[in-house]
Amino acid sequence: MGIVNLTPDSFSDGGQFDSVRAALKHAEQLIKDGADILDLGAESSRPGAPPVALDDELARLMPVLREAVKLGVPISVDTYKPKVMQAALDAGADIINDIWGFRRLDAGRSAAQVVMDHGRCGLVMMHMHRDPQTMQLDPLPESEDVVQRVKRDLLSFYEHMTQIPYRREAQIDLKPRLLIDPGIGFGKTVAQNFALLARQRELLELGFPLLAGWSRKSSLGTVTGLHIASERVAASVAAALLALERGASVLRVHDVRETVQALKVWQAMHQEAT
Repeated sequence: MGIVNLTPDSFSDGGQFDSVRAALKHAEQLIKDGADILDLGAESSRPGAPPVALDDELARLMPVLREAVKLGVPISVDTYKPKVMQAALDAGADIINDIWGFRRLDAGRSAAQVVMDHGRCGLVMMHMHRDPQTMQLDPLPESEDVVQRVKRDLLSFYEHMTQIPYRREAQIDLKPRLLIDPGIGFGKTVAQNFALLARQRELLELGFPLLAGWSRKSSLGTVTGLHIASERVAASVAAALLALERGASVLRVHDVRETVQALKVWQAMHQEAT
């Protein structure tokens, strides 16, 4: 999954692709580099990022999305706002990637209801402790078993969606459409992030495929001493491969070309091993 940030303030490449032309050129390059999915986001969720108004998010997203759906790969939209989800799905988006785990309400309509009404879109349910403004100021306690907490919370998010009354009546099966994301860097300490990676297979016990989003994250900068996000390419590729080894199904990355090269080496080794 190649990342296309349409924001002026994302932690790694904010402002680089915030025009329609630049964003589409970047999207096309990611596909050439080997991306199977594109993930478009028009609101930064970096630690401390301020919320973006609905109209501003739509103004950034929709012109790019209307063209991106023509590129021949599935398009994911990274948003937590029900109205943005609805607009994106109406425009042809295939996947909704929600940092809030489909828990938000907007004028009485929930994110869960929007995606259930659609009936076919893929869902990425991410774990986040608190919100982007506070998550790294007050992360999960170090004393808590982070893997068990993330498992418990993600299961709670899923059960909330399944308990919506008309969802039960319609017998809509969400499970085949859902991926989970442990939310690396979203309200966790560096040690907790790496515990989630080391014990990632325990998260698969929930019965859902997993999306890993380690690309250029600050935890990689902490352990490598690289404090500029764009310099963390090798560290990001290493984390992606470790996540793959531990059962990840989707790798959400900025650096598609380098990650695909590493995957080819990994695949060649496994082919010979069998």
